[in-house]
Amino acid sequence: MGHGHDHSNHKIKDHNHSHHHSSASKNLAWAFVLNLFFSIFELLGGIYSNSIAIISDAFHDFGDALSLAFVWYLQKVSTKPIDRHFDYGYKRFSILGALIISVLLSVGSVFMIIESVKRFLSPAESKADVMFLLAIVGVVVNGIAMFRLQHGSSFSEKAVFLHFLEDILGWIAVLLGSILMYFWEVPWIDPLLSLGIAIWILYNAYGNTKQVMRIFLQAVPVTLDRKDLIVQWEQIKGVKSVHDIKIWSLDGNQHVASLHVLIDKKLKPNQYQSIKEQIRNIAIKFAIVHTTIEIETDEEICNLQLP
Repeated sequence: MGHGHDHSNHKIKDHNHSHHHSSASKNLAWAFVLNLFFSIFELLGGIYSNSIAIISDAFHDFGDALSLAFVWYLQKVSTKPIDRHFDYGYKRFSILGALIISVLLSVGSVFMIIESVKRFLSPAESKADVMFLLAIVGVVVNGIAMFRLQHGSSFSEKAVFLHFLEDILGWIAVLLGSILMYFWEVPWIDPLLSLGIAIWILYNAYGNTKQVMRIFLQAVPVTLDRKDLIVQWEQIKGVKSVHDIKIWSLDGNQHVASLHVLIDKKLKPNQYQSIKEQIRNIAIKFAIVHTTIEIETDEEICNLQLP
C-alpha cells in the first residue's frame, strides 16, 4: 500500500542561488541604463546626421530600454521566496520576462526586414562619415553590455544578450556599410546587411522562445538525462522499480520531480527514510531541487495507474 507523500524543499546552495539572481538583476539593470542613455545619444546623432534610419533605430532602442526595465523588474520578482500565492516561489517570472523580450525581438526583426526591403528597393543617400562615428560608439556601448551578460545563465539574461548581439551586429553592418558608401556609390549595401542580421536574429529569437515555451508547457528539461536518472534510482539497494515519474522545470536551471517507488517487502518502515534520502541525493545531481516521493510495497497497487 502507499505510505503517503513526503515533500522536501531542498535548500541547495541557497547562497549560490541568491548570488546568481542578484548578479542577473545587476546585469539587467546595467543593460537597461546603457540602452536608455544610448537611445538618447542615438536620437541626437540621427537628428544631426539627418538619417531617418538612425532616428528610427533610436526609437527602437528606447522601446527596448522600456522592455529591459520590465524584464529587470520580473527578474527581481523571481527571487521572492515561496508564499501562500506561489508554492514553488516566483522563479517562473524570470522566464516570463525572457518570453516577452524574445517576442519583442521577433517583432522588431520583422519590422527590420520590411524596412530593409523598402530601402533595398529604393536606396537612400546617408551621411557616411557621421554613420561611421555613430557605429563605432554603437559597437563599444553594446559590446560593454554584451560582455556583462555573456556568462548569464538565466533565460532573461540570454534573451537580453541576444538583443545586444543583434544591436552590435547591426552597428558592425552600419560601420562596414558606411566605409563602403564613403568610397563607392553602393547605397544598397546597408539594407542588404541589415536584412541578413534581421533574419539571423529572428532565427535565434525563435530558438529562445521555443525553449521558454517548453518550460511553460512543463516538458522534461532538455539538459536532463531521464534514462540515466531512472537507472541510478533503480540501482539503490531495496528499490525494485520507480514509476509514474514526472519531471519538469521551474526556470530552466532548477527542476522538480515526483515519483512512485516500489520497494522490497522485506524492508522495515525505518529503512524507508534512507531510501528517500538516496533518491533525493541522486536527484540533486540532476539539478532537481524539489522531489516528492511515494513509497509502495504492493505490486498490485503499484500497477493501478490512472489513465
